[in-house]
Amino acid sequence: MTKRIAVFVGSLRKESFNRKMAKVLTTLAPESLMLEIIEIGGLPLYNQDCDDEGKPPAEWTEFRKQVNSFDGVLFVTPEYNRSVPGVLKNALDVGSRPYGQSVWGGKPGAVMSVSPGAIGGFGANHHLRQSLVFLNVPAMQQPEAYIGGAAQLFDAHGDITNETTREFLIKFMDAFSAWVAKNSSKNV
Repeated sequence: MTKRIAVFVGSLRKESFNRKMAKVLTTLAPESLMLEIIEIGGLPLYNQDCDDEGKPPAEWTEFRKQVNSFDGVLFVTPEYNRSVPGVLKNALDVGSRPYGQSVWGGKPGAVMSVSPGAIGGFGANHHLRQSLVFLNVPAMQQPEAYIGGAAQLFDAHGDITNETTREFLIKFMDAFSAWVAKNSSKNV
């Protein structure tokens, strides 16, 4: 049975290495997974008053409904100041509210950080994992995915040029497929 996976890209930049990576992952996913990138750049900043007053922005309502329909989540993010970009944190906050109605709970997940730097977004990867623990998203532990040197990984069409990286990405997606199968609440 194919599992639907929501993919969240932590960068809004037009030529984002993370968006390129997310697109590559959609093509390398095994048949057991169907990946779909969910746009987060248009979400208004989270303000609890909107939920308390029963007037959440339409974008929040649609986002929550959309994420709720998926079987799992995959985050592909750069590192900003040793943490996750604000746009990604805002998406986590919007999806986790109102209290007791989180769309994240129980969905198996994975994190990949992509950076032109040598340490591959290590700080963002681990900071995001801290939030996922609180949000009750069982995040795949292995293989860890810190993709450094991203500026040299893609050709003009956004395809991976390094065969070793491609092999790792296939291994990562196969492991994620097994993780989703094992941790899917819909299997219980």
